[in-house]
Amino acid sequence: MPLDDWELWACAQQVIKQHGAKAPLHVAARIAELATEGDADGVQAWQAIAARVDQLMDYRTGRPLSRQ
Repeated sequence: MPLDDWELWACAQQVIKQHGAKAPLHVAARIAELATEGDADGVQAWQAIAARVDQLMDYRTGRPLSRQ
């Protein structure tokens, strides 16, 4: 069953909280693991999480975007 949009955002925020500037690397590794295992649904979910991590990260500083 696919994750709801809010769940994908929550996952992205949790990944950033746990991995900080290395969040994109963690997500990429997870996608690779799932692809190797043949888990197409998992790959799709983590690709959606990756897109949200991208939107939440400030790549100039390697930190999450701050709310101002």
